[in-house]
Amino acid sequence: MKIVRRDQWFEVEHHYDGISLISEPFVRPFYRCNLWHVQGRDKDLLIDSGSGLVSLREQLPWLTQRPLLAVASHTHFDHIAGHHEFPERLVHPAEADILAMPTGANTLAADYVGDEMFEAHPDCPLCYAEYRVKAAPATRLIDEGDVLDLGDRVLEVLHTPGHSPGGISLWEAKTGTLFSGDIIYDGPLVDNAYHSNLEHYARSLARLRDLPVRTVHGGHFPSFSGERLRELADSWLSAHG
Repeated sequence: MKIVRRDQWFEVEHHYDGISLISEPFVRPFYRCNLWHVQGRDKDLLIDSGSGLVSLREQLPWLTQRPLLAVASHTHFDHIAGHHEFPERLVHPAEADILAMPTGANTLAADYVGDEMFEAHPDCPLCYAEYRVKAAPATRLIDEGDVLDLGDRVLEVLHTPGHSPGGISLWEAKTGTLFSGDIIYDGPLVDNAYHSNLEHYARSLARLRDLPVRTVHGGHFPSFSGERLRELADSWLSAHG
């Protein structure tokens, strides 16, 4: 398999209004997590932290030049394996135990980490037998209705279980922007993980569908409109009704 330099591992795409997408382009699309960096006046937000194969702090040192809250939309390995690098770590109580004591089983790493996940490896050959998510105990628990105040922008925590019990979305009402994690994105949704719940999934999608969303930044695949959100939610609800 092709080997790439570590300084090539991350790609940063600046969107608008202080929002940037950090991704790992050599991870194949289905497995590739979107890391969302949201800049505020007083502090920044990092939603999810990727596979952990290459250090975010080493390759993107600007991430820690200002106070930063590292939020876990949920605790599957592709979303939390970089969390140990940041001093402030936020997660929903239902998955705090996984963030604190991750294993190959409870993070799904044992099910998914393998050659099929990658287009290329970082410059040291990856040994899957040694791959592990490092413990990153939460410094703050966040739940429904909590607010993340960045100084000049406010994001509300929505508990959106279904994909996993502690799944959260972040809602910026002022701009109509939803950071949805893995509860919904414009690609094949995973609703059959070991701790998924279809009843909870349906309730979460019905709730998000009714928000006045303009833009959705999901945990995987490209961002999309509120209209597309309603189409995707209706399609899933119809198929599982």
